[in-house]
Amino acid sequence: MHIKEITRDVYYAGVNDRVTSLFEGLWPLPQGVSYNSYIVKGADSVALIDTVRIDEVREFLNNVETIAAGRGIDYLVINHMEPDHSGSIPEVVRAYPGVKIVGNSQTIGMVKGFYHIDDDDRFVEVKDGSTIDLGGRTLTFHLTPMVHWPETMMTYLAEERLLFSGDAFGTFGALNGGVIDSEMDTDRFLPEMYRYYSNIVGKYGKFVQRALAKLSGLELDYICSTHGPVWHDRIKEVVALYDQLSAYRSEPGVTIVYGSMYGNTAEVAELIARELSALGVRTIRVHNASTSSMSDIISDAFRYKGLIVGSATYSMRLFPPVETFMNAMETREVQDKVFAAFGGYTWAKGAVLAQIQQYCDRMKMPMVAGMTMRQTLDADSAAEARALAAKVAEAMR
Repeated sequence: MHIKEITRDVYYAGVNDRVTSLFEGLWPLPQGVSYNSYIVKGADSVALIDTVRIDEVREFLNNVETIAAGRGIDYLVINHMEPDHSGSIPEVVRAYPGVKIVGNSQTIGMVKGFYHIDDDDRFVEVKDGSTIDLGGRTLTFHLTPMVHWPETMMTYLAEERLLFSGDAFGTFGALNGGVIDSEMDTDRFLPEMYRYYSNIVGKYGKFVQRALAKLSGLELDYICSTHGPVWHDRIKEVVALYDQLSAYRSEPGVTIVYGSMYGNTAEVAELIARELSALGVRTIRVHNASTSSMSDIISDAFRYKGLIVGSATYSMRLFPPVETFMNAMETREVQDKVFAAFGGYTWAKGAVLAQIQQYCDRMKMPMVAGMTMRQTLDADSAAEARALAAKVAEAMR
């Protein structure tokens, strides 16, 4: 049982998942993940903020009943409808038949569509700025569409300067005992925040920027996300990180992503990495697209300023894992990178660079350097690889 009073009459009721191996069926969870739910007790009413994935509903309902302590649940606030947060809605309704479901118009439509709860009297529709008075506790609702679904919103508890932020500011990683950042070593969560943001939310940077601007006037002592720690001591840091990521501002460093069938293209990648290091680049991440987790590749590509992509020619196309990566970059609308590319070929010299150039054109991301290698490295292609590294290093400065 994972219960914690965060601040007066505000409780954590969430659960850990150390069983699911792939989040959304895509992203590895080596450290598990938490599904965070919260309860606010007012003098007159009790509100439950979000639910959890249906697999964990038994522990979740035990938590809710323990915290409610016989008072029941009057309102169920839904900030986000993705099933890892909304999956237990039907069970909450069964356990608390009089509960009112609070959401915006899109939320209500999704509840009906996902869970076939069709009684209009069950719902309380809120708009941007709407409030619900629980008795000495006032919930104010702020619509933040496309962070990262169209119905997403956040809920602010003014009396405690506390924001229930939905998926925003969330991370992968289960909670190991502590709930609030001040109770734990949170350093392990920050790389997982990069990975979570780039994998899940990355496409929607402009909407995240709008949400940050909209909420910038709120006084915040706590941010209660639906994944990962409750942020208290490190609020400024995590808000700054979200601002950086959503504005596509990168950190110094270079990510090299390559695909190689027999090691020849890999040799070019290694040579470029060594040359970058000799030129003073200290942060270099090298990923074999066939063996590295795509989740980690995307995270590093999002994080660091330089991005170099290399591919063997495969049936006149990019090597398939490299093509998957480039599709991921285009989907996430990655921008403002120092980008370079290299390709290996046997008889189709221009295929790789031409196709990478097409991605660059669609993404409006110029290529600062490119080179091709026929079959294996020789003195000429090695010199071209070093020249590519030099152009990237210079552009990084």
